[in-house]
Amino acid sequence: MTPEALLARLADLGIATKTVEHVAVFTVAESAFIKESIPGGHTKNLFLKDKKGRIFLVTAQASTPIDLKRLHETIGGSGRLSFGSGELLGEVLGVEPGSVTPLALVNDHEGRVSFVLDETLLAHDVINVHPLVNTMTTSIAARDLLEFIRATGHEPRVLALPAPPVDTGAMAASAPS
Repeated sequence: MTPEALLARLADLGIATKTVEHVAVFTVAESAFIKESIPGGHTKNLFLKDKKGRIFLVTAQASTPIDLKRLHETIGGSGRLSFGSGELLGEVLGVEPGSVTPLALVNDHEGRVSFVLDETLLAHDVINVHPLVNTMTTSIAARDLLEFIRATGHEPRVLALPAPPVDTGAMAASAPS
């Protein structure tokens, strides 16, 4: 699906969005200038798989630290997770690395992907995501994003994601005496 077709599908569902074009961004750090100019929650997206071949898309607030070593415990029912390849990403979600977005679930016609949403994102009325390409950012109401995900045949799992462990040794070394 093209970004234009995706935006038309959202409109057909009665979902209002606002889309801004910008230079390509591939990382959360590269997108800092976008966050400054577009209000709302900004996302990072992890395309993951386990050893049994199960596929997960985890959408989190851009600033949320995630302990990938423990994430499988939170998701449940899966073994340790690793990043899915660019080839698998294209095959299942129809996007390229750097353009991962929950909106790409529209391309998962076989329902292979389990979708997990960071609960901290729902504190924002508006969530910002790529519309299948990393040269655009689409603002969508949080409730409308959930509605759209369900319209693709995926049930969002809203979870508190595990944070990496705090390095107490570094804290003790830097604590004032």
